[in-house]
Amino acid sequence: MRYNTNLADRVREYLAEKPNLEIEEKEMFNVLNFMVNNKTCVGISGEKLMLRFDPSRQEELYEKDGYETMLMKGKEYTGYCYINPDGFKDRKDFEFFLELCLEYNKVAKSSKKRKTK
Repeated sequence: MRYNTNLADRVREYLAEKPNLEIEEKEMFNVLNFMVNNKTCVGISGEKLMLRFDPSRQEELYEKDGYETMLMKGKEYTGYCYINPDGFKDRKDFEFFLELCLEYNKVAKSSKKRKTK
């Protein structure tokens, strides 16, 4: 499933308002990832936001409207989740989720670069 381009535009516009961010977009596996300062920050998967956040806040997010667990090989992937459109209808909620990702991005580790053969 391709990602929602209108939602991608909303994320682009929001991030563009923030000073001192190096933003790069990468399309991988039908997900549009927004890399902030060389780290995965937020993504768009179909109609959903894909969040990267402080894993210690996982339980708090379970309670949010639109929350969907991210699974990898059948196991919950902590520090990541999906938020379906019910969860970010209001601008206030949309901003909450993006700020959550941006806050964690400040302390998150970068992915290790893969060596090419």
